[in-house]
Amino acid sequence: MRKRNPHQSDPDGVLLIDKPQEWTSHDVVAKIRNHFQLNKVGHGGTLDPNATGLIMILIGHGTKLSAKIMGGDKTYEGEILLGVETDSQDTDGEITAEKDPSAVTEEQIRTEMKAAVGDQMQMPPMVSAIKQNGVALYKLARKGQEVEREPRFIHVYKFAMHEFTPPRVTFEVQCTKGTYVRTLAYDLGTRLGCGACLSQLRRTQSSEFNISNAWTLDDVLTWDRNELAKHMVPLHAL
Repeated sequence: MRKRNPHQSDPDGVLLIDKPQEWTSHDVVAKIRNHFQLNKVGHGGTLDPNATGLIMILIGHGTKLSAKIMGGDKTYEGEILLGVETDSQDTDGEITAEKDPSAVTEEQIRTEMKAAVGDQMQMPPMVSAIKQNGVALYKLARKGQEVEREPRFIHVYKFAMHEFTPPRVTFEVQCTKGTYVRTLAYDLGTRLGCGACLSQLRRTQSSEFNISNAWTLDDVLTWDRNELAKHMVPLHAL
């Protein structure tokens, strides 16, 4: 690990990264901080480890824009597995129920997805980073505990199917900050009567930032500090 120089000023702005699978957002922040010997680094919204796609790395004075950047709307693409429910609402969790989804039709899926569009109160899953009395819910879930949660107001602008290859459904969703796409998948399975869980997720847009402008972590780690500054979105552009 390189030692950071507190007297060396950081470039200021946002770096768009296409997060690889199995990396946490914190892993990406730590890797970039250490590689470039940065003093102030953060991120503008987490992704689950097995999700891929856009994360915004905030550097220098860019860290002061965290609330603004995290508050933007999001767009995701992903895949839902019908017939399986898990304790985490995605395929990373333990299977809690299995049903035969063979009777579900494409028309039913489209209808139920359309019904999920609009304002709603969403119940956060137990396997989440939301804290209760200072303890993250996922830590309680690991101990087999389930506690009462407060539903959260969200808005879904779009929830549309791309392709249905039973028992898998590919989709796109546009939603507000704080929406759990895992829970949208779980709720869809409940309404269809067969159960479901999220099997793949990729964030393609966050606020005005798009995945098409993001860099892979492998590319970024070949740069020096000058190249980093050239590839960042500067503060004045935000």
